[in-house]
Amino acid sequence: EKGTYLQDTLQSIFSASSEEELDEMVIVVLLADFDVRWIQQTLEKITDEFHMRLSKGQLLVIHANEDNYPPLTGLKRNFNDAPNRVSFRSKQNVDYSYLLHFSSNLSQYYIMLEDDVSCSKNFLTSIRGHIHSMSNSKWVTLEFSKLGYIGKLYQSRDLPILARFLYNFYQEMPCDFLLSHFHRLLMQDKVIRFRPSLFQHMGIYSSFQGTFNRLKDDDFVEEISDNPPADVSTNIEVYQTNTIDKAYSQGSEYFWGVSPIGPENYILVVFHTPVLISRVQIQTGLDGKDELVYADVELGKTLVKKESEVECSGFDKLGSLQQGQFNEPAVQKLVPATVACLRIQVTASHPTWLVVRKIQVWTVKDKQTT
Repeated sequence: EKGTYLQDTLQSIFSASSEEELDEMVIVVLLADFDVRWIQQTLEKITDEFHMRLSKGQLLVIHANEDNYPPLTGLKRNFNDAPNRVSFRSKQNVDYSYLLHFSSNLSQYYIMLEDDVSCSKNFLTSIRGHIHSMSNSKWVTLEFSKLGYIGKLYQSRDLPILARFLYNFYQEMPCDFLLSHFHRLLMQDKVIRFRPSLFQHMGIYSSFQGTFNRLKDDDFVEEISDNPPADVSTNIEVYQTNTIDKAYSQGSEYFWGVSPIGPENYILVVFHTPVLISRVQIQTGLDGKDELVYADVELGKTLVKKESEVECSGFDKLGSLQQGQFNEPAVQKLVPATVACLRIQVTASHPTWLVVRKIQVWTVKDKQTT
C-alpha cells in the first residue's frame, strides 16, 4: 500500500545485464494479488515499459486465480503468529509454489528473487562461474544473498519437488524456514553461499501491512571485479592465517599484516597471463584502524623468472593511496598496454598493523580489446 518496487527491480535486472546475458535468461513475474483491477494496472505498466522484453520472450507475466488456492484462513498458529500473519506467510508459500511449478521447464537453472531488489552488474556471468566451480560437487541450493528468499539458485529438475514441498507444508512455517529444511532433506547439510552478494534488498516497506523494513545485505557489491587468476605475495609478516591471497579472493576474509612496515615492504599480484586493466580499487583498514597510509599503486609490464621466485619490472605508477583507499576507474588512459603484475609499494614507515580488505581488478574483455 505504501509503494511498489517491481518496476525498479525489473529495470535493475535488465540494465545490469548485457544483451548476450539477456538472451540466456527469462524473467517470470507472478502477479500474486487477488485484486483484478490492480493486476490489470500493473500489467499495463509492465507492458508500457518493457514491451520489447515481453515480445522477445525474455519476460513472462503470470497470475493464478484465487479459486486455485487452498484455505488461507483458520490456519495453524505455529510460532504463536497472529492469524493475519499466518495467512500472509501461508499465501506466500503457495505463491512461490505456483511460480516454481510454472518455471520448472523453462531452463536448466532457476534463481528466486523478490520484487524489491537491485542487481550486481553482470550477475548472470558471475553465477555461471560459481556453478562451474561447483561442477564436481553435489548441491541443491546455492545462495547469492544472505537475505530472505533473494538470490537462491536451484537446478530446475528439483523445482517440481520444491513446489510440492512448499504447497504441502504451506501453513506450517515461513518460506525461508521451509527452504532451510529442503536442502537438508536432499542431503545438502550446509548452506553454500557465495560472496560478495549479487543482489541487494532495496525495499523500505514490507508487503505485510506496509511495516517498515530497511534490511540491507552488507556483502553486496554493485560491480564485481574480474580479479583474473594470479599469484599474490607480500614480504609483510602475516598475522596467523590472514594471508594476502584473502584480500584478492573477494570473500569476506582479509589480509592482516604485522608491523613494523616500511619502504622495503610491498604486495605483489602476478597475473597468470598478461591483462589489459580498466580499473583498480584497493580498500585497507577496518573500523577506522590499520589503514595503509603511505603507498603507491603500480603496474609492471615484464616478468623475470628466477630459480625460487618471479620478479616484475617496468613499472608505471597509477597513483597513491588516500586515507587508506585507492580507486582508479580509468586505468587505460594511464597504462594503455597489457601488464604482467600489480604492486602496492609502501613508501614510508607505517607504525601500526595493516589490514587489506580488498584488492580489486577489472579487465577489458577480449571482445572489447579486438
